[in-house]
Amino acid sequence: MNKVQERGTARHSATTIACAAVSLLLLSALATPAFAHEASGVAGGFVSGFLHPILGWDHVAAMVAVGLWGAFLGAPAIWLLPIVFPLVMAFGGALGIAGVPLPAVETGIAASAVVLGGMVALGARPPLWLAAVIVGAFAVLHGHAHGTELPAAADAVAYAVGFVTGTGLLHLTGITFGLATKWEGGKVAVRAAGGAIAVTGLAFLTGFA
Repeated sequence: MNKVQERGTARHSATTIACAAVSLLLLSALATPAFAHEASGVAGGFVSGFLHPILGWDHVAAMVAVGLWGAFLGAPAIWLLPIVFPLVMAFGGALGIAGVPLPAVETGIAASAVVLGGMVALGARPPLWLAAVIVGAFAVLHGHAHGTELPAAADAVAYAVGFVTGTGLLHLTGITFGLATKWEGGKVAVRAAGGAIAVTGLAFLTGFA
């Protein structure tokens, strides 16, 4: 790749990151947690589900970390991890909607940011199957948290589609930023972002956030 092409790719990545970030900010500014919990019907269920991961910083941290880690590991992890997480999360969501209890869900969600962010920060490269198991284990907890907060009047299926879609957007944000690993300086930035996520998770875990 020549320098012109490299600069073009970098600009394209930066534009994609900016668009994703602006979209998240607009959604957060236009919606409130109260609306997310009072929505009804199919449309309301989708919007409520979509906003639930985006409005929860503990969810945001872990889900962006999944995308970052996938991009850091490269193919096939870059697409496998962001597929495993929402699929398993949907199962966890079904458990939550059905009222099936799971222990230490909130603690596990906070720990997910610590572990996943730490994996990126440390440049961990476990076998693909192990990375998928780690991601899937935390996905169950995130899904369960979404499921237990299904608004009473909302359509459950639309709500599930919504939180899976919102999660996918967060994964995409992480992946897009993670593509910076193609450049040496970008690798440092991505690992630093992983460290920041891990510290944020630690703050959630210890009650400082």
